[in-house]
Amino acid sequence: MVLTDKVIAVTGGARGLGYAMALRLGKHGARMALLDMSTEALDQAVSQLSAEGIDAQAFVVNVAEEASVTQAFADIAQRMGPISGCVNNAGITQDALLVKAKEGQVEKRMSLEAWQNVINVNLTGVFLCGREAATQMIEAGHEGVIVNISSISRAGNMGQSNYAAAKAGVHALTVTWSQELARYGIRTGTVAPGFVATEMTAAMRPDMLERISSSVPLKRLGEPDNIAQSVAFIIENDYFTGRIIECDGGLRL
Repeated sequence: MVLTDKVIAVTGGARGLGYAMALRLGKHGARMALLDMSTEALDQAVSQLSAEGIDAQAFVVNVAEEASVTQAFADIAQRMGPISGCVNNAGITQDALLVKAKEGQVEKRMSLEAWQNVINVNLTGVFLCGREAATQMIEAGHEGVIVNISSISRAGNMGQSNYAAAKAGVHALTVTWSQELARYGIRTGTVAPGFVATEMTAAMRPDMLERISSSVPLKRLGEPDNIAQSVAFIIENDYFTGRIIECDGGLRL
């Protein structure tokens, strides 16, 4: 897909990886619809993208709520025209061990609330936004691309039962949708980042950050634009669908 003048929606687009994706895709000529929960963060992101000469607009949404997602995508179509691409990037973490025991007694357990919160945003949110995106593309009668952001944790990661399950499910959606939507000219793809230099990792203790960096074969964290490059590749490569790009510095060999 040639990105020039195409409307691309990015969830969690106001900061971090989502903003990096919007910046790269916008520089390739796409018109960016940024979806996020924070009006303030969205306004700042749109202002920064505009300063780069990128056409970007803000849309407040809670991806875990069906009515909010439906309204946001309707607003995009009304203000910018139907989308040609959707990047499902929004996500949260609420880490905890399944159970934590001492001397044979369980002291803590992952709460159902922590499980459900992460599943609602990271998996149900992808389903809701993917469904709206596919509907809009089909009814507009044009080809499109849906990119889902998974994680290296989809293979399982201690303390992340909820996150790992959601991120594994995200790629399962990508494969399923590639089979269902190809007849409409809609492609899909997944990007699975490893450890990336974001606000989240910047807040970690230096010793922990060093331990993580040293575990990566390339001996450094990825940059947000590395993930954005992977997203752009999927969108622009017309023979890519249903597959996953692992951008993790070789960590998961």
